[in-house]
Amino acid sequence: MKKITTPISDDEIASLKVGDQILISGTMYTGRDAILPKLAELANEKKSPVDLKGMAIMHTAVSNAGIAPTTSNKEEIESTIPDLSKNGVKIHIGKGKLSKKTADSLNKNNSIFVVTPPVAALLTDKVLEKKCVAFENEGIEAMFQLKVENIPGIVAIANGKSI
Repeated sequence: MKKITTPISDDEIASLKVGDQILISGTMYTGRDAILPKLAELANEKKSPVDLKGMAIMHTAVSNAGIAPTTSNKEEIESTIPDLSKNGVKIHIGKGKLSKKTADSLNKNNSIFVVTPPVAALLTDKVLEKKCVAFENEGIEAMFQLKVENIPGIVAIANGKSI
């Protein structure tokens, strides 16, 4: 297992390969269908509510029941990956197969896609702190900042290759 702490550098991303097992610690953000398009638009306008440079975003909602990844290839989510990568996001965490076009944009922006077990109890236990940081009106789909320790994942897309 390779240990990764956010913010992650371009050199660290470039060293990862498809199939690498990783543990992510540090700060990460959450988002899914309701807020990722809004976040991508704000990031493109240089008005992001948070600094995305070197960050990880998990495609999930946050509730008292916990966190677990949602399907990343939904149009509202997958369409934001290129813009968010271009604006600093290095790790996109979710589940499902992404298109070649999205994989190519990850490669172009030196970002990766990581799949993680959809096991809410396991992942929730890794969250040390959570705080709503944007889009509060979206409820559990709002954007949260998480302090995490050892979120497990497998690199599914990196450096132009896909699992």
